[in-house]
Amino acid sequence: MKHSERGQALTILLRLFQKQQSLTQSLQEPLLSPFTKTLCFGFARHYYRLAAIADLMVEKRPKELSIWIGLLLGIFQISVLKLPDYAAVQETVALLPTKQSWAKGFVNAILRRFCREQDSILAANPDFMTMHPPWLVKKIQTNWPHAWQTIIEANNTHPPMSLRVNLSHLSRETYCTLLDNQQIAYRLIPHTLAGIIVEQACAVQDLPGFAAGDISVQDGAAQLAGPLLELKPGLRVLDACCAPGGKLSQILELEPNLAACVGLDVDGQRLKRVQANCHRLGLQPKLYTGDALSPQSWWDGQTFERILVDAPCSATGIIRRHPDIKLLRSLKDIQNIAHIQTQMLSALWALLAPEGILVYATCSIMPDENDKIIANFIANHSDADLDRSIQTWGHATGNGLQILPGEHNMDGFFYAKMKKIK
Repeated sequence: MKHSERGQALTILLRLFQKQQSLTQSLQEPLLSPFTKTLCFGFARHYYRLAAIADLMVEKRPKELSIWIGLLLGIFQISVLKLPDYAAVQETVALLPTKQSWAKGFVNAILRRFCREQDSILAANPDFMTMHPPWLVKKIQTNWPHAWQTIIEANNTHPPMSLRVNLSHLSRETYCTLLDNQQIAYRLIPHTLAGIIVEQACAVQDLPGFAAGDISVQDGAAQLAGPLLELKPGLRVLDACCAPGGKLSQILELEPNLAACVGLDVDGQRLKRVQANCHRLGLQPKLYTGDALSPQSWWDGQTFERILVDAPCSATGIIRRHPDIKLLRSLKDIQNIAHIQTQMLSALWALLAPEGILVYATCSIMPDENDKIIANFIANHSDADLDRSIQTWGHATGNGLQILPGEHNMDGFFYAKMKKIK
């Protein structure tokens, strides 16, 4: 555990607060150690708890953000990682510039006090364990009054390592035999065709068949998208907002004989990642850089029999995988995103052929982005027929199906399936 690892974490977390740069983006930098990543993800996951602890010990938060983040990193190492007190204090103080001698003394004093009084400080406030911003807790309580505590608890856990077997290469049963041969413990993800959870997370490159394209990393809830499309040979399929390509590749694995499989994303850099993932899997979709809100800029005029609208959203269903969402989102963001979702759904509906199927999906648990969007769309499109058939998974919301975080060890996802009336 080198000092530079903590320094890298401090730099990344400063970018998170000052530039709103997500950890997903920052942690793609090469040469970052596992310890640096642990500090960053742990800080984001525990931030509101760490801040509450610090507020009990300081009269006023320091104005300089680097000092505040450094202090919380120290508390995190002591209270969560359980590192030796002397090492956590010494290395955290060393993060601060030499010219800020007052800051070094301030952080040193607070951390040493925490080392001495940790038990009494932690017992002073039972609200530490929510680890969510108050606005988000209130929103979850309002939307899911009977499940809000379970959702909060699931959000605070570490996510499982979930895989999807490439069914165009081999069956799930055959791949399980490969895991058995290497004595890798696993369990099947219920309600999925190809989902597996590896009990002990590891580098994905160490799993059998990864380089050959036999598996992909994908949460079980995301794997429910493909079957909803009712894929058949000869169909033209569009995956809008397709990056990073998990659902797009699943579509081609489930039905290799499509007339066309088009992946669209507004971000050309993210499409490069889609291309790399599909190449490893031996798949060849047609990829286009374009805005789903403006089909005229990229669409060739041929309708699609199937469209997956993997809409941009608050991502409040995947907080356990991306805990920095708690620091990056606000209530206003949800309202703004809902407006974009409404526009996108209408723009893409025009591209759907008569009798075609459109599946609307988000990794959100907010009805404002899910149920209300579909209810409004149905009310304003007489040619849209909502599929209200009951699935073996999810909660029927009236206008779709919602999986809550942690159910069947899945992320939180919403799905609505609509058919275009002739």
